Amino acid sequence: MWFFILLSAVCLFTFSSVSADDKNNNAVQKKGVATYYASKFVGRHTSNGEIYRHEKLTAAHRTLPFGTEVTVFNPKNGKSVTVIVNDRGPFNKRFEIDLSQSAAREIGIYGKGIAPVQISYTLSESAD
Repeated sequence: MWFFILLSAVCLFTFSSVSADDKNNNAVQKKGVATYYASKFVGRHTSNGEIYRHEKLTAAHRTLPFGTEVTVFNPKNGKSVTVIVNDRGPFNKRFEIDLSQSAAREIGIYGKGIAPVQISYTLSESAD
């Protein structure tokens, strides 16, 4: 009887440790090309209903849930910025993310049009 109780406790501990580790494995890192919003979009509604303002640190992504925090890193200069996804796009498959103008300035890609970047984000359990 004691053997089964001990075995159950060990299994419970093992499985609870695995699920705690799984939470940390939701971090995703991708390489891609970033672009940024043109000035003509200032004042227009984004896909989640907010008004686009170029001074906010926001971004568009095709599939990430609204509200996801994404860190965008420019490997050419070592600068990074954290943005909040509040829109859909970019719709050209060669681009990974579409940044607000302020976010593009923060990582030094404003004026260049496009630039290679690395993005990282963590999906919440509800997004699985």
